[in-house]
Amino acid sequence: MVFKSDKSMMNSNNQSPDRLNRIVEGTHIEGDIKSDSNIRIDGYVKGTISVKGRLVLGPTGKIDGDIKCKNADLEGKLNGTIEVDELLSLKSTAKLQGEISTNKLAIEPGAIFSGNCKMGAVLKDLTSADDARNVEHESLKEKTA
Repeated sequence: MVFKSDKSMMNSNNQSPDRLNRIVEGTHIEGDIKSDSNIRIDGYVKGTISVKGRLVLGPTGKIDGDIKCKNADLEGKLNGTIEVDELLSLKSTAKLQGEISTNKLAIEPGAIFSGNCKMGAVLKDLTSADDARNVEHESLKEKTA
């Protein structure tokens, strides 16, 4: 007999919809979570979460701790830090207090965010471009002096 989870184990794509971990409403977890696939949290987690796929924090979900993932959709409450490799989406019901580090950020009207945000890839590109312009500007000054 083959169950859905058995089929998904054979699937080599860890981010496929069949490979979804769920922490349902009413579940409380204290500790670290590591997953090679996607995860949806509608319960409460206190600890560090590391996900190689997408993390979805549902509207009834709450996390006190740190998150590292590829993509994230937040609808619930997060108190801590979140590091997202690609896209972080804060939905209208999201409440985030802490630190954000992401490549891209989408915030819907109504979302609440209090803390600091770093958009890593953009800042590196801007800094490099500014440094190049400053060097070019200094060399022009030297030539005209």
